[in-house]
Amino acid sequence: MSGGAIAALVAAIAFAVLVLLAAIPLLKLGRTLDEATLAIRKAHEGAAPLLDEAQGTLTQVNSQLGQVEGIAKNVGAISANAAALSAVVSSTLGNPMIKAAAFTYGVRKTVQGRRDAEAVRAARRRHRASGRGK
Repeated sequence: MSGGAIAALVAAIAFAVLVLLAAIPLLKLGRTLDEATLAIRKAHEGAAPLLDEAQGTLTQVNSQLGQVEGIAKNVGAISANAAALSAVVSSTLGNPMIKAAAFTYGVRKTVQGRRDAEAVRAARRRHRASGRGK
């Protein structure tokens, strides 16, 4: 065996060892890819029922939102009716009540003013009477 043949044999053995060392991570990577594929398949199979349930839930939510919209329209109509009713009550009862309140206030002020004037006159009469008596 010559030196070139030995060198070729050593190179071939080194190449075989290198291939074996590279094959180990490749095999592990293959197993990892198999596990990832299996996990994706399971997730896909589990996602279909979830999506079906989500679709059903969304359908129920949409129907209930339609009912809420109807209720909101009715509440809006009720508030508009209440505003119109309060305007009618204000115009029919408000102005006469304000006028009556103003009238009673004027009557009270007039009566109080007459009482005060009478009290002042009585005090003047007493004062004059007490001044004459001296």
